[in-house]
Amino acid sequence: MHSVDFYGAGFPYNPIKELEGKLIVLEGTDGVGRSTQIQLLRRWLEDEGYAVSDTGLHRSPLTQAGLESAKNGHTLSPLTMSLFYATDFADRLENQIIPALKAGFVVLSDRYFFSIIARDIVRGADPDRARSIYGFALKPDLVIYMRSDVDSLVARLVHGRGFDYWESGMDIRCADNIFDSFVIYQGKLIEQFDKMSDEFGFVTIDATRSVQAVFGDLKAQIKNLFERLPE
Repeated sequence: MHSVDFYGAGFPYNPIKELEGKLIVLEGTDGVGRSTQIQLLRRWLEDEGYAVSDTGLHRSPLTQAGLESAKNGHTLSPLTMSLFYATDFADRLENQIIPALKAGFVVLSDRYFFSIIARDIVRGADPDRARSIYGFALKPDLVIYMRSDVDSLVARLVHGRGFDYWESGMDIRCADNIFDSFVIYQGKLIEQFDKMSDEFGFVTIDATRSVQAVFGDLKAQIKNLFERLPE
């Protein structure tokens, strides 16, 4: 059991002083391989005897259906998108993440509010205001920034699932075609993640390497966390 810290006031109506579990966040741009690593980490941690829960953006039952419908129709304004994701995050934090941590689970989060901030700023939000929204957020025990360059992201998607409308920033028309828009948009996101890295204490790893090489680094960082924190 260890003490709890928030980025602001937390949930004033739900004071929390100690939690049994550990919150581990993987951050990074679209197509960097977070989902694959979450699956590998979950399997490894369960084999090591830990109870594991995983979560990620737009998985809240409160917002998931509406968000997916709006995204599929390409009808989200930047403000609407921001509010959807903030609501999604708050609901998952209060009703999924914190209860799992109270029960002693290791919670693996595929992104956290840092991704939402990066997206909001690239779409014109004030950086200070974007950060101030998330004063209720629990500080993770470990945030690992899987950093890639745009060329590596492009190569993965060209030979993989292809380019997505939202991941390419087509809603804000970074360029008049999806390829160039992706390059510009993801470059802007990387700039925001790099700025947040020191501010929020990210551990940065090179995500341009093989899946197994990245997995090895992730395991080493998590083992180090377990050694540092009290059981």
